Amino acid sequence: MATEKLLDALNDQFNFELLSGYYYMGMASYCSDKNMNGFAHFLIEQAKEEYEHAMKFYDFIYDMDGRVRTQAMNQPENDYNSFLAVFEAALEHEKLVTSRINKLIEIAEEEKSYPTIQFLQWFVEEQLEEENSMKDIIFKLEGIKDNFQGLYLLDKELGAR
Repeated sequence: MATEKLLDALNDQFNFELLSGYYYMGMASYCSDKNMNGFAHFLIEQAKEEYEHAMKFYDFIYDMDGRVRTQAMNQPENDYNSFLAVFEAALEHEKLVTSRINKLIEIAEEEKSYPTIQFLQWFVEEQLEEENSMKDIIFKLEGIKDNFQGLYLLDKELGAR
């Protein structure tokens, strides 16, 4: 049903979603090591979401009569200079995901794969939410700076996710 080019691109995104979860686990480990368990909880939940996104691609690839092909993953960053650096890295990663989703839409449009275009619309909305969430946390961290009470309160807020 889908062209090889489109299936290859969908497979790449499936693997990238898994990698995204792996990246968030590296970020979570940094936060856990610093006893900021709320930050870690937020990032672990983020990783779980990325794995759910990967499974959406997994199922869709098979719906399109394709086959999922797993790929090797790069080692994620495990050390950061600050919590702000963690969430700045997360925002940059989400921007990369957004650009990849946009590229997938371009390919789907070229291939006139309307089911794929419809499928990807959910991800367009999700990425807007993801980027805005990271921007909100960065805004708070920039205001807090290294104030322990502020970090403690934000940690508590993120732990309630």
